[in-house]
Formats: sequence, C-alpha cells, structure tokens
Amino acid sequence: MARLLSVNVGLPRDIEWKGRTVHTGIWKHPVNGRCWVGRLNLEGDGQGDLAGHGGEQRAVFVYQIESYHYWQEQLKRSDFLHGQFGENFTVEGLADDTVCIGDRYRIGSALFEVTQPRVTCYRVGIRTNEPRMPALLTSSGRPGFYFRVLKEGEVGATDDIVKVGEANERMTVAEINALLYSPHHPRDRLQRALRIEALSPGWRWSFQALLQNQTAGGDGGNAGLAPTAALHPVVPGFRPLTVTAIDQESADVLSLSMHDPDAKPLAPALPGQYVVLRLRQDGGGPPILRSYSLSGLVSAERYRISVKIEPGGLAGTYLQEHVRVGDVLEVSSPRGSFILQPAERPVVLLSAGIGVTPVLAMLYALAETRSTRPVLWLHTARDRQHHPFAAEVRRLMLALAHGRSYVCYSRPGPQERVGEDFDAAGRLSQSILDGIGIPREADVYLCGPVRFMADMKEALAASGIAPERINAEIFNGSEPMTPGIVGGAARAPHLPSDDANTGPLVSFARSGIAAHWKGSAYQSILELAEACDVPVRWSCRTGVCHNCESGLISGVVAYGPQPLDKPAAGNLLICCSQPAGDVVIDL
Repeated sequence: MARLLSVNVGLPRDIEWKGRTVHTGIWKHPVNGRCWVGRLNLEGDGQGDLAGHGGEQRAVFVYQIESYHYWQEQLKRSDFLHGQFGENFTVEGLADDTVCIGDRYRIGSALFEVTQPRVTCYRVGIRTNEPRMPALLTSSGRPGFYFRVLKEGEVGATDDIVKVGEANERMTVAEINALLYSPHHPRDRLQRALRIEALSPGWRWSFQALLQNQTAGGDGGNAGLAPTAALHPVVPGFRPLTVTAIDQESADVLSLSMHDPDAKPLAPALPGQYVVLRLRQDGGGPPILRSYSLSGLVSAERYRISVKIEPGGLAGTYLQEHVRVGDVLEVSSPRGSFILQPAERPVVLLSAGIGVTPVLAMLYALAETRSTRPVLWLHTARDRQHHPFAAEVRRLMLALAHGRSYVCYSRPGPQERVGEDFDAAGRLSQSILDGIGIPREADVYLCGPVRFMADMKEALAASGIAPERINAEIFNGSEPMTPGIVGGAARAPHLPSDDANTGPLVSFARSGIAAHWKGSAYQSILELAEACDVPVRWSCRTGVCHNCESGLISGVVAYGPQPLDKPAAGNLLICCSQPAGDVVIDL
C-alpha cells in the first residue's frame, strides 16, 4: 500500500538569483505531527506566484520517493531532502505511470483527487541547484502531480494512502504529461483526455487548442503551449516591394502603398496584422527595423502602412525624407495575433492617435463583408489636423447596418465643430464609455499609447467588460512575463554594456535594439534580450513551456539544449536558442 512519508510546507520568501530577487514558495520543510489540509492549502504553506501555482486545482503537490532515488542515481547526488522538489507530500508509491487523472485517495481524514501533472518552471532548478531540472522532470516522465482537496482534514507522515475511486477514462499522469509536451499529439488521445472530468481547466484548454489547431490544418508547433503572440507564425524573411503611392493623411501621418515589382501575389494578411520594414541607412550601420500595422483593406495586391512622423523619430524621418514613389523597400510577411476574430458578438474598435491603424484594417474588413454585427468606433485625436482617416472612417461606417462612431478631440481648434468634426472635447473616459453604452458581451479591440490603453482597460473593466473580451496591441515590445521576479525598476530597451562590433547581429524589431551576439557571455538569446532590457516572456528557461516562443522575422537559430517540442516554423524559443547568423526577432 502507498504511504505518506513526509508532509512539507513553507511560506514564500525572497531569494537572490542572477542579480535579481525571486519571490518563491518552493522551499518546503517537513512538518512534525499532524497537519490540516484546507481546500486551497496546507496549514503553514503558501505560494509566491499564484498565477502558476496553488489554487483549487493545484492545492497539494505530490512527489514520489522512487523518483528521488532515480534522480540521485542520474545526477550522482546524495543531498536531496524531503520537500526538495517543492512537493507538499513525499510519498512511497503512486508512480506517475500508474496514477491516473481523476483517481481519488483518502489520506488521514482528508479526501483528494488527481487533477494534472506538475508544470515545471525555473524555480525547481534553483531549489535543486540543477538548472536543467525543469526539462529533466518533464522529459523523464517523472513530473509529479497535483491533488485537489475534495474533503478537508488532517494528514501526517506514515498515513496510508487508500484509493477510493477513479475516472471512467483512464490516462496516467505520465501519459497526460507526454501528450502535451512531446512532439506527438494523437487526435484520439487528445479526445480521450478531454473526456476526463477531473482534468484541470488549464490542461483542458491546452488539449482543446491542440485539437482545434489540427482541425484547422495548423502547420506544426505546439498550439497547446504557444502564447497568443506566437499563434500566427509566418515564413521568415524580407521581400522587395515597390512604393506605388505616398499620401499625407494628417499633419503627422504618412501612408505608403506598396506592391510586388513583378506583380506576384503578396503574402495573405489578417485584419489587424503588421509588417516589419528593414531600412538600410546610408553610410552603413545596423538597419532600422520598424513594425507598422497594415491600415487598409486586406489584399493580395497591395499593402498600405501608415506612419506617424515623430520629431527625432529615426524610421519615420527616413521614410519621409528619403523614400519616394518607385523606391523599393524590404518588407516582411504580415504577422501578429491582434486580429479581428470571427463571431456574431458586437465589436468595439477603440483607439487613440496612430493606434488607429490596425483597427482601421478591421473596420475595412467589416465594411467589405457588410457585417451585420453591431460595430462601435471610438477614437481620440488631438484635433482635425491630427485626425487621420476621418473621411475614410465615415465612408466605411455607411456600409454597416449597425455602426456607430464617437470621436473625441483633446484640444479642438476654434473652427472645429461638435457634431460635425468630433463628438466631444477631451479624452475618452469611463464616463463617456458609460454614456455611450458598451455591450458587456462585446469584443473590444484596443490600440494606442501605453497610458491610454491602461486607462481604457481600467474603464472597460469598471463598465463590466470581462478581461478576456479585451484584445490589445502594443506597438513597442510586448507585455513581459517574468514569474516570481520582484523589485527592480522597468528600464527602456538599450544596448548591453559590453556590446562589440563583432559576432552575429541580433535585432529585436519591436524594441528597436540591435546587439551583437557574444557566445562567451550569453547561453541563449533570452539572456541577451535580458541584458538589453527587452521585454520578454519565460518560465522554464529550458525549452519546455513555450512561454518564450516568439516570431523569427529573419535568420536561422540553433538550439542547445534541444526543446522537447519544437516551435512552429517561423517561430523560435528564445530560452534555449542561439543565432546561427544575423537574426531579427519579433520582440
């Protein structure tokens, strides 16, 4: 019979790691005597990162003494103590290749149900002093698993573990773990896993995403793990396009239209996506890389981008002063996940300033199909002189059966009239949103300056719009995900202090940084990005979780270590990759 060998708890603490502070609860120590198990936690236990750990589905983490023995042999270690892998219960028996999701066990006076395998992160590598451990746990089929608490009660070391029930669909922890993290995702096994009622919502979402990707004919990668920003990969590289028109849209916005010089079809775009321009400066130096949303109707014949000319802006100034009709520009394929989703729900297109460009492409798509969805266009500009596309938007709105528009001018001129040029003076605010009446079920597409988007997200939430209904586009960089890292002021991206003019050039397109690769200083592109304070997302740092998956705009990378499941063609995992030459990355 399986036995509970040790009950381990620990409250979160701050530790120093690579010059940063990590707030983590992975340090667990054995409890003397009995311990109360509540619905969310053991008494005296806590988690430092509730986004990745804890909660009802992950209330108790279980790891086996047999796996301790395995790692002692594999790693030639003899210093592991109960709780070293962050587990609450160190058990004898209950192997990952035997226990099934949905199995129920009585321990002491408490009742538990198995919900999911462990999702490993870098902190188990810190705790075991083995940075490879997140990948080793997953690839070995020995991740451990989580219990949810069906009945609260007391437990203690030496308690018997009695199986009292199981799910109708039998899949072991090891099978479920491999189904998500290995390169093989058989459709019938995904369907079996989704029939297990006890499977946690997070794992259920991942398996549904894998199924949907297969149904849609997805081209590789792991849709169950890839972040939203990496869900629409495209072929890396730039192609030459000829500028066919240059239009002044407002006092500070310029549009460029481009087509293939040989009249070949352009790569398809989705409404809201962007392209990357590579501009080569006279006199050498790194090329200028900038991302620009496509601002017109999706077309295989023409791309239109619209650029705000900022004082001192390098790319905008270059385009304004040096590019003429007939010139050729290097342009990437359209990319990005800020796209108009097919649905019947109301649509809110909410923008400020040059943030109008991706939502304008969405408006074009809705007007082209004469959509019957309720569409609300909300925009903030300074005044009429700084209000691009005003006439275009009015014309497009006429094609919509249920279209409404509301425009605010923050500093209207004396000749500009309410009701004709704009609807209200000032900026969009919660009171204006409440007065307009945004349907709570609406899909909101939001783009503009960082402060504007933060204010609008807050106002939308206060108006009852669920966070999952708010889609936002960030022009420069992306929202970082650095689990457990606390303190430290955010810094603008910059060149590393030791940048030299040798080695492959690694360009972070969204952040406007191009730094040289130094293999002696960095083990991965992630480490170089961190040295540049480029916003990044990561968790495992060993090629398991795919949180760091990003678009590869151009170039080739090598992997070391190899990821468990490679990303989709056109993407890369920055946590375990190195440049094989000059590369451009969508960060």
